[in-house]
Amino acid sequence: MEHRHLDPVVTRSGRLAGAGTVVRRRLLVAVPVLAATSIGMFALGAASPIDPAKQYAGAAAFTATEENLAQIRANWGVDDPLPVQYLRWIGNLIQGDLGWSTSRHEPVVSVLAARAGWTLLLIGVALALVLVGSLLLGSFAAYRRGGLFDRALRTAAYAVQAMPVFWLGLAAIAVFALALGWLPAGGLTDVAATGTSWSDVAWHLILPVGVLAVSQAPWFVLFVRDAVAESLRDDHVLAARARGLPGRIVLFGHALRTALLPFLTLVGTHLPELVGGAVLVETVFSLPGLGAVTVAAALGSDFPLLAAITLVTTAVVLAANLATDLAYAAADPRVRLDD
Repeated sequence: MEHRHLDPVVTRSGRLAGAGTVVRRRLLVAVPVLAATSIGMFALGAASPIDPAKQYAGAAAFTATEENLAQIRANWGVDDPLPVQYLRWIGNLIQGDLGWSTSRHEPVVSVLAARAGWTLLLIGVALALVLVGSLLLGSFAAYRRGGLFDRALRTAAYAVQAMPVFWLGLAAIAVFALALGWLPAGGLTDVAATGTSWSDVAWHLILPVGVLAVSQAPWFVLFVRDAVAESLRDDHVLAARARGLPGRIVLFGHALRTALLPFLTLVGTHLPELVGGAVLVETVFSLPGLGAVTVAAALGSDFPLLAAITLVTTAVVLAANLATDLAYAAADPRVRLDD
């Protein structure tokens, strides 16, 4: 019988080609999704009864003449047909112009550039804590399933699932900031601070990051617990136990590795909920991220800013789903990317 050996270089090239195929397919899906999202937000803005000229003028609208307001409308082209306005907006979007924020009174691009970094920091650190904590806690609960720790962890997870994230934030402020005085109640720096230091920022982010991580942890912890508990009954794990391997090797070296693949998919599907939770957490803790300006834009009917934030968030979620697919294929060589 002739044995054929695959060239590692060819195999690697094939997987890179498969990854390129996945990227192209996801782009074919992402473009219509982004287009539909932008059309929906643009239509909602156009259907609003709020006059953008009076909104832009603010208090001066009460004394402005109708000719002045009409000139503002003409300069902005808000009286043009809706398809014309949308195509103009798309053209400006391609050039990097996302419009003017009526609630912040500055370009939308400037608002996103100044705020997006803090939101990404909050989400990134909270997601890292959720991943590490859920893998450790869920694995240990599965290994000791039915025990006291397992029952307590599942009870706590079910209880946290029923708590809204803003309620968790308010409760954390009441306990750790007001009652105990251990941590600051909000903001990124102390009131008397003259600058921004990373140590001060890290100290102020403990509560909001912890609240966001705790609010998202139950799904991940319960998923890991169930997946690892099922994996512990697989033949290769039972064989590892029969060989007398230490418990931690069996748990983390065999059972957890099998459960990691579907766990990657869970991360991608729950990212939108993580982003939504970050908006509420930033509002509760008065953080200068996109959450606070999103709420202000919604209250002030700032549709240019709302449309940009929605579009950017949608693009981030689509990119995260693509990264999840690629990570899944990288973790399991049996998965064909080009199928």
